Amino acid sequence: MGVYSERVLPRLVDAACGSRQAAVLRRRVCAQLTGAVVEIGFGSGRNVPFYPPAVTRVDAVEPSDTGWRLAGGRVRASSVPVLRSGQDGQALPYADATFDAAVSTWTLCTIPDPYAALREVRRVLRPGGTLRFVEHGLAPDAEVRRWQRRLEPFQRRLAGGCRLTRPIPDLLTGAGFTLTELDVFYEEGAPRFVGAMSLGSAVVAEPSREESAPERESEREPASEPQRSDAARHASSSVRQDPGPAPGEPAS
Repeated sequence: MGVYSERVLPRLVDAACGSRQAAVLRRRVCAQLTGAVVEIGFGSGRNVPFYPPAVTRVDAVEPSDTGWRLAGGRVRASSVPVLRSGQDGQALPYADATFDAAVSTWTLCTIPDPYAALREVRRVLRPGGTLRFVEHGLAPDAEVRRWQRRLEPFQRRLAGGCRLTRPIPDLLTGAGFTLTELDVFYEEGAPRFVGAMSLGSAVVAEPSREESAPERESEREPASEPQRSDAARHASSSVRQDPGPAPGEPAS
């Protein structure tokens, strides 16, 4: 990794992900976590203040040493034990069925092979375990999608490989998860091309569906409109501008 990627970019990401609105979304995602948790794309530990008391430990997966150092103060202040125990979300160093829950916040846009990472998360979750997530990705509106495709090459160069057009619900179902909650909206105050959010929960799908893994993203980027899952189409029909505060969160 170069100086920009290893030393500068983690600090820029830490600042960009520290907004009030991002904190509202983090609180929503983390509120239902329980037991032993694995967090992929831990970054600078912005989720740490939102781990609920029901969490017994967090295994952090983070490739950047700078990101982990930036997380130091938050980790030390946490009442929940947090250990950096992995660096590659595509090859998790844990036995099968190790964790009660998993969390991913603004991570799937950058991982080179998101299907591999999600299959690994599915593998290390115990039966009945839940993945909680909030991710930006492919917008529900055609005009915004056109801008995303135009701007994605610049985004990838400036933001460490971050893609704007990953279809988050389809990635999850394609990796063997069943969506149990999905909220699709544009983040308040963010440009729409980068603010198209998917927030929700997913559990391991029935075995008969797990084995039908789709081709990898690098092999399927057609110029035409993508085929989207029933879950994605249903979510798009009710897209909202602002998700609103979490339960118990005061309205701004």
